[in-house]
Amino acid sequence: MSATRRQVLARTGAVAGIAFTGSLTELFAGTAAAKGMGRAGYGPLVPDPKGLLDLPKGFRYRVLSREGDRMLSGEGEVPSNHDGMAAFGGRRGQVHLVRNHENRTDAEIRVPAVRGLTYDPEGLGGCTALTLDSANRVLGERVAIAGTSTNCAGGPTPWGTWLTCEETEDKAGTNGYTKDHGFIFEVDPTNPHRTGAVPLKAMGRFQHEAVAIDPRNGVVYETEDAFERPFGLFYRFLPVKPRGGLGSLRAGGSLQAMRVPGVPDLSAIQETGAAFDRVEWVDVPDPLAAETPIRFQDFGPKGITHAQKLEGCYWGGSSVYFVSSFARSNEGSAADHYGQIWRYDPARRRLTLVVVFGPDTDVQLPGEEPDNICLAPSGGLMVAEDGEGAQHVFGVTTRGEVYPMARGRQNIGTPEEPAWGEFAGICFSPDYDTMFVNCYTPGTTFAVTGPWHR
Repeated sequence: MSATRRQVLARTGAVAGIAFTGSLTELFAGTAAAKGMGRAGYGPLVPDPKGLLDLPKGFRYRVLSREGDRMLSGEGEVPSNHDGMAAFGGRRGQVHLVRNHENRTDAEIRVPAVRGLTYDPEGLGGCTALTLDSANRVLGERVAIAGTSTNCAGGPTPWGTWLTCEETEDKAGTNGYTKDHGFIFEVDPTNPHRTGAVPLKAMGRFQHEAVAIDPRNGVVYETEDAFERPFGLFYRFLPVKPRGGLGSLRAGGSLQAMRVPGVPDLSAIQETGAAFDRVEWVDVPDPLAAETPIRFQDFGPKGITHAQKLEGCYWGGSSVYFVSSFARSNEGSAADHYGQIWRYDPARRRLTLVVVFGPDTDVQLPGEEPDNICLAPSGGLMVAEDGEGAQHVFGVTTRGEVYPMARGRQNIGTPEEPAWGEFAGICFSPDYDTMFVNCYTPGTTFAVTGPWHR
C-alpha cells in the first residue's frame, strides 16, 4: 500500500472507499451493542495539538502509561510493545486493566522478572496490570506475569481472569530460552500471585493469537497466527472442568482442530454468506508439538483446514467469531482477500463467512487488515486497522457504515518518511463509558472518554 496515499487520508480524515460486504447485523446478535446508532460516527477527527491521538470533537484522552515510565509498584520500567488488553470491573467503580507486552528477544524494555510470577528468566514478555479509579486515574501498576515471550493477544474468561497467549513456537535452547514457549497462561488481574506463571499445556503449544470462551459450556476457541505455510488452524479446547473458575483450566482437557470438508484453505471462500454445515473437529495428535508443529502434523487423509493471519476472536450471542486479517496468494494462500470475519455456531456445527473487508474500488484506500476488534457501546464494532502508513481505529455501525474514531500521531519514522505504530488492545470499561486502547510503538495506553452513547 502506498504510504503517501495513506498520509493524505490521514491529514484529511477521509475513510471513503472502505467496503464491508455481508451481514453486519449478524455480528451483534444477542449483544448489548445490537441497539445500533442513529448515524455513522461522531464527526471528523480533530488534530491533537500534543501530537499523540486525534479524536472527534467532544472526546478526550488520558495517557495512562508509557513505555519507559516507572511503574508505581517500583518493580521497574513500563515494558515495550503494548498489545492485547482487557478491562475488568472492580470495587467502588475501579477498573483493572491487563496488558500484554509482545516482547521478543530484541525488546528494548523487558517485563521485569518478579519472584513467583516469572516462567522463564530469559523470556522478555509478559503482562502488566493497572488499577484505575472511576476517573481513570492510575492507582497502581505492576507486573502480572513475566518470563514469557511474544504475548500478542488473548481473551477474558467468564470468571474474570485474562488468558495471555504466546505467539511463538520457540523451544528451550532456542534464542537463549530455558523453557519451551508457545503456551497460554492465566492471569488474575487483581492478584497475579494467585495464578502465578503456569503454562496451560493441554491447550496446545503453537503460535497463539486470541481466545474466546463459550460461557454456556466452557469450551475455549483459539486462533493461530502462523507466519508461513502451512498457515494456522482454528482450535477448540474441551476442558475437563467445563464449569470453569479460577485455575480450572489447569485440570486439562482435549485439543481439537477445525476441519471444513473440502476446504483446505479458508481464503478460497470469497462470497459472504457462504456456509458449511458439516464442520468437523479432529483431535490434535500432539498438542505439545514435541517434534512437529501442530499445523504440520498428520490429521489423516482428509487433512485439516488452514487460514492465513487468524487473529481476533470473540464470543457473541450463541456463536464464536474469528478474524483472518488478510490472505495473499504470493505468500502461499489459495486466494487474496483484505480481511474476513467468520462465524461458527456450535449448535448447528455451521461455519459462515459473514463479513469481508476491503477497498471499494481503489486499492490505495484504507480498509484492509483488520486486527483487534471489540464491540462498541453505541452499536457495531471498533476495529484496529493494522496496515502501512497512518494508523486508525475505525468504527463500524450495524448497518456497515464506517467512521474514523482515532488516529495515531506519534511519528516513529522521520519527517521525510513518517511512520506510526499500530493500535492494539481495544476494549471498553464495564460501564462502556471509556475506551481503552494501546499504541504498540511507542508503547502507550490511552483512556478515551466522551459522548459514546450519543
